Amino acid sequence: MGDTALKYLEPREAGSRGVAVLDALAGMIERAGLQVGDRLPPEVQLAAQLGVGRSTMREALNRWEGLGIIRRRRGDGTYLSAPILTAQGAAPVMVQLEGMSILRMLEVRRTVETDVARKAAEKASRAQKAEIARLCDVLLAIIEAGGAYREADHAFHAAIAEATGNPMFGEILVRLDQMLERSVASPFQRNAFGLGSFPHHRTLSDAILAGDSEAAARAVHAILDSVEGEVRQMISNGAREEGRE
Repeated sequence: MGDTALKYLEPREAGSRGVAVLDALAGMIERAGLQVGDRLPPEVQLAAQLGVGRSTMREALNRWEGLGIIRRRRGDGTYLSAPILTAQGAAPVMVQLEGMSILRMLEVRRTVETDVARKAAEKASRAQKAEIARLCDVLLAIIEAGGAYREADHAFHAAIAEATGNPMFGEILVRLDQMLERSVASPFQRNAFGLGSFPHHRTLSDAILAGDSEAAARAVHAILDSVEGEVRQMISNGAREEGRE
């Protein structure tokens, strides 16, 4: 079925790259009725049909693979691993797809980080609690100043994971964050994204310092609820990617 989808792929203007190519692929998938588990046409055929170079097509598919939208099987082909619904919301296709990938990742994070927070509240040493509080202060100061906060945010959550006494928690959280490949121009990479969640970081820090595991778990849910709500709003309201072709 995948190869017949090529007839739904319209050639792009010469020089088309990035988001324009992925928009065309998303439209092809939806019009052809491809479902999760279906195989896409070969990369070389997609590139030829669109009128773009193989390196451009490979770069575009690499981005989708980084978002968990497709998976490649060596020697077998490329398969759709997440639904493509381009008609939902007012946002550009890539914002929708990236947002949906983030929502899937948040679902996993909710399970993992709730347990991490509980265990950190129960097991953190005095020194670890002091470090968590310090890193929270650093993070919130950066937020207040309007700076780039991601490194400080990672450090804060890494300290909480370390306080569980199980290094695998930290490794899992790092892998989850690395799973989603986001472009520099993505609205989900901007410093303004996720700001509503940061007051709850103080609540989380205070709960761990107090040894209150249930309060810590509730704070994690509040953080993730805030981020999830913002993602859904961006999908619905039509956030725009900078540099969109």
